[in-house]
Amino acid sequence: MVSRGADGDADQPQRVSKILASRGVCSRREAERLIAAGQVVVDGVVVVEQGTRTHRDAVIEVTSAGCAELAETVSIALHKPVGVVSALPGPGQVEARALITAAASHGTPAPATLARVSAAVGRLAAAGRLDRASRGLLVLTTDGVVARALVAGHGIIKTYRVTTDSDVADSQLARLCRPMRIDDRQLLPMTVRRLGGRLLQFELAEGMKHQIRRCCSRVGLEVVDLLRESIGPIQLTGLPEGAWRLLTEGELEAVRASVVSSPR
Repeated sequence: MVSRGADGDADQPQRVSKILASRGVCSRREAERLIAAGQVVVDGVVVVEQGTRTHRDAVIEVTSAGCAELAETVSIALHKPVGVVSALPGPGQVEARALITAAASHGTPAPATLARVSAAVGRLAAAGRLDRASRGLLVLTTDGVVARALVAGHGIIKTYRVTTDSDVADSQLARLCRPMRIDDRQLLPMTVRRLGGRLLQFELAEGMKHQIRRCCSRVGLEVVDLLRESIGPIQLTGLPEGAWRLLTEGELEAVRASVVSSPR
């Protein structure tokens, strides 16, 4: 795998690991691990020291062994039920990755695929939380680039279907669509649509803790059900509650591309 910088992108030297991450090849941590293993070549020279710097237009190659290691990453879409925590379970709580079993797989994954997923379960991390009282799409991954893209945002829109305790008045809907603040922080604009008397659709470009519930509370509404339907190109459609599937190559490519194209 060879990566090249864009024209006019050669400013001050930067860490090789940072450049690889900015190009969407892998995360910084993954790049540091590859460098330590001698699996990164910069302008024809193998680099093995952490902190090695080069110009941003350098030709950087990950060896075939390094590519094979990166290819072993696992990224999963899970339909998380209410009552399951995304990560860091307390006493008596069930963590999301405990649901990644052969019996809960959606479709008919090949035995080799199931074995690869089973071996990776202990390394899976939730890429963005979904609180215990909410349900729907949760992405679990060992891929640093995918995790970075989904957690940092990079313009990835998340869609939620929300049921409230009472019919939503026009004035309440209008307030939800205006700029709002939480904990003295200005939120990015939300798109909120009425789908029915008590049913709303939220589109968010960020996800502060309990953001939807807290915003609804501000306008006099209580959320009684919250379902995350999509995260950027990743859709919940057709995935039964409690089941999981591997992300498709198309979904992964779209998520990784958002890291490279993001102005951040």
